[in-house]
Amino acid sequence: MYEHHHEPLASRSEFLRRLAAHVAVAAVMVLVSLGVGMWGYHATEGLPWLDAFLNAAMLLGGMGPVNVPLTLAGKMFAGLYALYAGLVVLAVVGVMLVPIFHRFLHRFHLVTEQAEEAEEEVEETGTARHP
Repeated sequence: MYEHHHEPLASRSEFLRRLAAHVAVAAVMVLVSLGVGMWGYHATEGLPWLDAFLNAAMLLGGMGPVNVPLTLAGKMFAGLYALYAGLVVLAVVGVMLVPIFHRFLHRFHLVTEQAEEAEEEVEETGTARHP
């Protein structure tokens, strides 16, 4: 999926396509998680779909639930979903940042390789290349 560190840096358009694919995967992760949360609040607390959406979205956004769970099942679901939501946020951020970090590290590696090659040339020939 990504270029090897000895291969040239991907073009800007390839990088943007890769970034868009990662954002799409992150969006699917959020939508599925939102659906699970809505279903859970609707099933365990009997909340209307709009209120279930609000509670699930608030937990995924890190704000906390709006409606206090009243049933044992609702309390268990809310607690487990809150833990899950925290992990989803971390996973989504990771998925979206992977192509950016890869590009940065790949570029850094290429610059380091060029510097090492220049040093080797100086050692072998006693002269440096001029740009």
